[in-house]
Amino acid sequence: MNESIQIKKDIEPARIYGKHAHIQRYKKISMFLIAVGAFIFFLVHVGIKIASPLPLFFLCFGTVTAGALLYFYQQYREAPAGIRHNNLFKTPLMSGGFPGWIIAIVLTWFYIVLYWFPQFIENWIALCDPLSMAIRNKPADHWFFYGTLYTFAILIMGIRMLIKYRHNRYQIIRTSSLMFFQLCFAFLIPAFLVLLNQPEYYFSYLWPLKYDYLFPAKIHSLFKSGGLGYFMVFWTIAASFIAVPLLTYLFGKRWYCSWVCGCGGLAETLGDPFRQLSSKRLRAWQFERYSIHSVLVFVIVTTLLLWINSLTSGAVLGSFSRSFARTYGFLIGAIWAGVVGVGFYPLMGNRVWCRFGCPLAAILGIIQKYFSRFRITTNGDQCMSCGNCSTYCEMGIDVRWYAQRSQNIIRASCVGCGICAAVCPRGVLKLENGTIRERYDFQK
Repeated sequence: MNESIQIKKDIEPARIYGKHAHIQRYKKISMFLIAVGAFIFFLVHVGIKIASPLPLFFLCFGTVTAGALLYFYQQYREAPAGIRHNNLFKTPLMSGGFPGWIIAIVLTWFYIVLYWFPQFIENWIALCDPLSMAIRNKPADHWFFYGTLYTFAILIMGIRMLIKYRHNRYQIIRTSSLMFFQLCFAFLIPAFLVLLNQPEYYFSYLWPLKYDYLFPAKIHSLFKSGGLGYFMVFWTIAASFIAVPLLTYLFGKRWYCSWVCGCGGLAETLGDPFRQLSSKRLRAWQFERYSIHSVLVFVIVTTLLLWINSLTSGAVLGSFSRSFARTYGFLIGAIWAGVVGVGFYPLMGNRVWCRFGCPLAAILGIIQKYFSRFRITTNGDQCMSCGNCSTYCEMGIDVRWYAQRSQNIIRASCVGCGICAAVCPRGVLKLENGTIRERYDFQK
């Protein structure tokens, strides 16, 4: 008996080591593939010459995609289904350490170059010419290049989400929805519209997030394109002023922020490793209330000024309204939503723009707080105050505070991602819809 136990003790470490070595071998292969893809990107940037960009396109995106998917598969396949964040805050990349700062600097540099100096990445843009010619019948510009990277990021990191949260049906469906809307409504359909000589239009982005969709110049240009342009104007008005309040009343802001929106799609996939970095301090919440509603007022005033100027043929405001629009586009559309909103993922969490700047999120939040049927219910008797829910809330909500008091969570900022419920080890939290009166029944 003792001999069999001793043999088992001798064999088990070898078996574990063998499995670990097997995983590490595949991870090394995956990192090699990613490094090859990055090196090819570098060669393209410095001006490597080739007869056709098509092989380079497949090499760049293909090796990075294959390497990333292999890494994610090996990272999660050996472990049983379930969320594991072991040693997360001991990892510098995930806890705002030096590697996180490096990535933040690279992302910030990329957005600055993309918005204001695209001539420095002309070779990268030309890399996407084969894809652009195939689906748009025209060479790629810097926005098509950005859309391609954006979509690839959501799809690749979305697959990571599907593997990581494979035990959670809500996360699987939600992530699949984000991937679908980004690929179809924010990438392929706009490209096909260009192919058909129609206006490039993003049906998954609504006003005031897509702030120029209700600007007079945009409306007039859509009308000039004929019947489809009229439908686009109708879609903008109906979706922004009818669908938004109705669906938010029924399902909360999660229907858009966590299921449809491209900004939310990038935050939930590419930004998932950084969700724990959102600030839970009272000062951050106070800043959030003022900042996000200030942006909402800014875009409403800008839109009104443009329409007043248009209806009076410039007699009232002259060029002042256009300057106002350009200022909004620069400060909010470029710096806040792009440079800071994505570039600061590794420092401030994955919902910087959604939490502090998105005007559509502000509207959705007001409806959700006062008029929606959505809430997160809590079972305080089961709460053991582990704090996982608060730690991984990407919107900086102190979920544990509500759970300890058995209070329903009804916050304007909550995007209904469901991660708080997913990481709870006791099943304390549940995303529900009910009557408005039931929302504020704290004691069950």
